[in-house]
Amino acid sequence: MIALSQKDLEQFDSKGISKEKVIRQIQTFAEGIPFVQLKKAAVVGHGILRFSEKEQKELIQYFEDHRGHLDLLKFVPASGAASRMFKAMFNFLEAYDPSKESLSDYIDRAKDEDVQVFAVQMSKFPFYDKIMERIKGNAGNKDEEVYFFAKEMLVEEGLNYGFYPKGLLPFHSYASGSATPFEEHLKEAALYAKTDGKAHLHFTVSEQHDEMFKEEEAKVVPKISKSTDTHFEISYSNQKPSTDTIAVDKENRPFKNGDGSILFRPGGHGALIENLNDQDADIIFIKNIDNVVIDKNLEEVANSKKMLAGALKKVQDKAFAYAELLDKGNVPMEKADEIKVFLEKSLNVRMPNNYEELDVDEQQAVLKDRINRPIRICGMVKNEGEPGGGPFWIQDSQGNISLQIIESAQIDLDDPEQAGILKNSTHFNPVDLVCGVRNYKGEKYDLLDFVDEKQGFITGKTMEGKELKALELPGLWNGGMAFWNTIFVEVPLVTFNPVKTVNDLLKPTHQA
Repeated sequence: MIALSQKDLEQFDSKGISKEKVIRQIQTFAEGIPFVQLKKAAVVGHGILRFSEKEQKELIQYFEDHRGHLDLLKFVPASGAASRMFKAMFNFLEAYDPSKESLSDYIDRAKDEDVQVFAVQMSKFPFYDKIMERIKGNAGNKDEEVYFFAKEMLVEEGLNYGFYPKGLLPFHSYASGSATPFEEHLKEAALYAKTDGKAHLHFTVSEQHDEMFKEEEAKVVPKISKSTDTHFEISYSNQKPSTDTIAVDKENRPFKNGDGSILFRPGGHGALIENLNDQDADIIFIKNIDNVVIDKNLEEVANSKKMLAGALKKVQDKAFAYAELLDKGNVPMEKADEIKVFLEKSLNVRMPNNYEELDVDEQQAVLKDRINRPIRICGMVKNEGEPGGGPFWIQDSQGNISLQIIESAQIDLDDPEQAGILKNSTHFNPVDLVCGVRNYKGEKYDLLDFVDEKQGFITGKTMEGKELKALELPGLWNGGMAFWNTIFVEVPLVTFNPVKTVNDLLKPTHQA
């Protein structure tokens, strides 16, 4: 049993974390988190739907026909800082001195392809003119120019982009000026998340960036409202301190800071299930802040979203009718069979192994449990070798099979069979979700009831030279939604344009 002092308990209290929760987390460290068991990759025809052009048009129309009566919301995880985006350039500033060697010598010595690409295509960045204006007269030659450009871009006395939230960096350059991801998300929302001239958006942001987002909103909303004829209702939230997780030492004892307090760390994007749970709408679109497109691709992206929303609305209408029937009780045998087939075929639900042996009441209780769940439609793109999670059929410790989005860190890559299933997967997860979070009566589900706690991650870290173990909560679209009803749909590659490094802004899909 872990000994906890009065001071420890007061610390838990101030964060809004119960003692029981902390003890459960410590137990998780002690027991470890088992790898997931992949059964097979979800592919088109078995786990992933591919709609014909005619079907896509029909689904878009279905959404358009109903959207006037729907509460729509766009939910954008936006707390990512840009520091990771500039990692290679921070390293470059530290390792390169233009007075001591030429840039090409440095690139050869450091084998630094990122800097090579950056230097050659610098003029294509949306902030090129702004920085060149600021460093005018500083550089004696091209090598120095690249160095001063990177420096001005990142250091605190310069533009300080390394500190910025990703969502507020200039991503795209238009004749009218540059646009941030925040602004691009507004343009998108106006196309598919608007009802009666109003679009609701919710951004989850880091506390230290609250003011910056409010300033950007004040600057761009009037402009985009005018050009799209949309009234924007924008709200924000921060990750809750109560979702931080305890860190432990190698003996699984709470890791102590220098002042004797226990070290807690942010729980990763899985913590945002709490922020999502605080939202309420008929349909919630989820998309990461850095996945935005230039204007010419907006319509294609919007149509893809409307198709997913149409697919959700269609399957939900049917599920609601069945859920209501089950609630009334005494469902005839053939109707119960019809509901079971709908759950299996349309919602990818797998029944418990002993389903056939259950009596009629028990079977209907199973059907009732399975149909009364939030539904998520997840866009999947063809795998072009990008890192990231993917769609798989998995088996849990009780032998239940389900359709899940799984990250490679959850898979035992030393097991040749598991590694083989991963290698043969054809699609991956671009974080393109359309969610139904209400039941047929219009009541919102408590999303925390549908999280699989066993799908977190344990990672090794160091702090002040001491080793520690950290716990990441089950990812928002991984274990955070494990017990939702799940449908995967193939979406076009144009819908996936994340910016993981600054050089990603040079890709044609970000060049307006």
